[in-house]
Order: sequence, then structure tokens, then C-alpha cells
Amino acid sequence: MNTVIIAFYHFTALDDYRQLKSPLLQLCESQGIKGSILLASEGVNGTVSGSRNGIDALIAWFGRDSRFEGFSLKESYDTKQPFYRMKVKLKKEIVTMGVPGVSPVKQVGTYVRPEQWNDIISDPDVLVIDTRNDYEVAVGKFENAVDPHTETFREFPNYIKENVDSNKYKKIAMYCTGGIRCEKASAYMLSEGFDEVYHLEGGVLKYLETVPKEESLWQGECFVFDNRVTLNHALEAGSYDQCYGCRRPISAQDRQSPHYVKGVSCPHCYKELSEEQKSRFEERQRQIEFAKARGETHIGDKKIVSGNKY
Repeated sequence: MNTVIIAFYHFTALDDYRQLKSPLLQLCESQGIKGSILLASEGVNGTVSGSRNGIDALIAWFGRDSRFEGFSLKESYDTKQPFYRMKVKLKKEIVTMGVPGVSPVKQVGTYVRPEQWNDIISDPDVLVIDTRNDYEVAVGKFENAVDPHTETFREFPNYIKENVDSNKYKKIAMYCTGGIRCEKASAYMLSEGFDEVYHLEGGVLKYLETVPKEESLWQGECFVFDNRVTLNHALEAGSYDQCYGCRRPISAQDRQSPHYVKGVSCPHCYKELSEEQKSRFEERQRQIEFAKARGETHIGDKKIVSGNKY
């Protein structure tokens, strides 16, 4: 039986978000749902997986609260459970930008449906910006999109201040994995004086789901924050693995490198890790292999980047 995976978010005023944690966690655990959900005063952001009935129960739970009306939701499927536990976390922001007062609830850019996205980014007067992190951009992006080379979303505002002049660039189009980061980025851009700001509704995942491959302007695969690592245009698990040392996506070529040690390091991080870290990771990998030999799942055997970045 296929596992249903949903990525969802919604910006809305949640003054009682702390009180929502316990009932939401209890529901997910009772339904066998696993993954991670973030709650903050600005809304909810989550990626979880479970049975069809379990996921439908969670969707119904949100549907009973009018504040979540119209929340963004993407579904995909896998034959295996991509998460190993269920967590509901309380945060200051459901996607961390670190700029006080920026909220899509107050103002937001123009949503562009996937069917119209090709026209927008093909306009030579439009500056297309990828709001994702550098390791995500490395495995796939839209044609002609600018890579800000950010390691975290917190760096995005500084990138805009230093590189994008509102007097020079009149039309801005942005995208991210599932829509949440570019929605908040568009609110920030408007607060900085940019007048014409567009963003891809539903993000790359909705684009791949909607636009036929033969018409697609997407190049490569799309990084996702679970142990599938990347998805291809058919929203199936892609060709990348993930380094247990740094959590970056790694290609088949990366795995041929002498700096790749399964469960320990890869060409991207072997210089960054201390000997103490490498030793710890080596021991963790040994325990994982021992557990597999016994037909068990070791808690360290996961390829999940913490947090929801959709």
C-alpha cells in the first residue's frame, strides 16, 4: 500500500498556536502519521506521511478551523514511510527569515498559477530569483533563474539589499519548493519598495504536477526534505542520495569520490568535519549496519534535513 505524503502550509493569525500543539500531536499519533509540523503565530507549515485514512483525518482536522481555509497542500506517494517519528514544534516563524513585521497576511505578491509560469519567466524584462538554498539549486532550477547562493533563508534579505536594485529591476518573479518561502519573500520585497512582484503558486512541486514534461522549463530534479532526497518531473524519487554527514544531496559521481564515506562524509563536507565528528558518524553507521543485519531500523538511519523548508 502506498504511503501518502503531504506538504502543506498556511499563513494566518494563530494567537493560540501554543494550545494547538497537544491536540494536533495526539491526532497524528493516533492516526499513525509521521513527519514534522511547525506552529507559530503566523501560521502552520508541515510535511507528514501516513495512510490515506490518516492523512484525510488530518486534513479534516484543519478543515474544521476556518483560519486554515484554503491552505496550500501538495500530495505525493511512496512505497515506504519517509519519516521515522512525529514532531510538532512551536516556532517564532514557520519559515525563518528573521525580519520582524514581514508577513504575507499583511501583504503578498501576485500569485502565478503553474500554467502561466512559463510566460512570466520567459519575459526578458522579468528577473527570476530562486529563493531556495544553494544545495537545492544545485540539483535543479528553472532556466535563466538567478541563484542567490544562500545557505539559509535568513540570508535572502541581505542578498536582495546588496544585489537587487528596485530602481533597476521593475519586475521580479520568485519560486521555491512548495510556495512558502517565495510567498514570504514576496512580502519582504514589497516592504522594500518593489512594486511588481510575482511568485509561483504551489512552488516547484505544483509546477511539476501540473505542467507536462514536454512543456516544462524546469531543469534537473527537485530537492525535498524527506528521505526521497529529490523528485523527478513525475514526482518520483530521483537519482540523488543524501550525505549523512552534512545532509547535502549527493550524486552518483559524488559517491565515486575518495572523500565519500557512507554515513560519514562526502566531497562537500569532508574538509568541514572534525575528526571527532567523523568518529561519531562512523560509529553511528556501524550501529545502522548492525540493526539492518538484525532486520531492525536504527533511529540514526534517516536522511532527513530537519525543519520544513517548503
